Amino acid sequence: MRKILRKIIIVVSGLFMPINIPNGLPAASVLAGEQIFVMTEERATHQDIRPLTLLFLNLMPKKIATEIQYMRKLSNTPLQVNIDLLRVDKHISKNTPQPHLDTFYKDFEEIEGRNYDGMIITGAPLDQIDFSDVTYWDKLEKIITWSKEHVTSTLFSCWGVAAGLKIFYDLPLINRKEKLSGVFLHHTAQSLNPLIRGFDDTFLAPHSRFIDFPSDVIRKHTDLEILADSEITGMFLAATPDRRQVFVTGHPEYDATTLSDEYRRDLAAGKDPKLPENYFPHDDPTQIPSCVWRSHASLLFGNWLNYYVYQITPYKW
Repeated sequence: MRKILRKIIIVVSGLFMPINIPNGLPAASVLAGEQIFVMTEERATHQDIRPLTLLFLNLMPKKIATEIQYMRKLSNTPLQVNIDLLRVDKHISKNTPQPHLDTFYKDFEEIEGRNYDGMIITGAPLDQIDFSDVTYWDKLEKIITWSKEHVTSTLFSCWGVAAGLKIFYDLPLINRKEKLSGVFLHHTAQSLNPLIRGFDDTFLAPHSRFIDFPSDVIRKHTDLEILADSEITGMFLAATPDRRQVFVTGHPEYDATTLSDEYRRDLAAGKDPKLPENYFPHDDPTQIPSCVWRSHASLLFGNWLNYYVYQITPYKW
């Protein structure tokens, strides 16, 4: 009986393991206000635990908002996770204060000799630009190639998926005639792959992209296992056989109002955007949308951290 109780205590106590983020990062106060357990670097140094170390390559313009969205998802696991923020270059950002970048972000040269348990490569607003015209493409290609030997599992998001498919499979950029924007129903594959363990047969997730990821093209030109897709969105979730690369074409990390913010931004810019599909109540943009993808988003990131990172990564790199 004592052994059984001891095991239960260990498991339950593990549910309260936090995400460990740099001291002073704005995400700390936001997440703490949502009753999410975060831990500063200073406190974490006093714990004798082998935490997971993730590298977060943030390619989005509004970096602070993106940090908060992803860290909210990464915090909902029983694992302690340390985060290193990475920038692809020292480009002066119009949307993120330079002191924030200089304080919290590392350059690739600083971490090139290290190994990481996991890595996330975000999307970027570069859907309609050829890879050869992306100013930091050569540097990004170097980082992604480096990740194959230095990271246990890398998760690519949206435009990051397109970049990964180009580098690993020489798959060209495929553009849609119109932007895919909205919340769409996806079908989960009949697979025992642990990345979709606990998924419902169908689930919702948001998309915001011009890039197309047709499932038939992915199957024909790659060795990826497609784990979720739909006729409208194409591939949503896929992984390599060795679990070293994961591709998520949508934005499960988005907040409830992110698509609304993007829609109003494009309206203000005179782009005449289409209303995001299946998003505003009664297709009325004056009404507040609901987040109907939160649970599956949390499950996806939790499964990735557990089965693709924690269960595989070496204890000592």
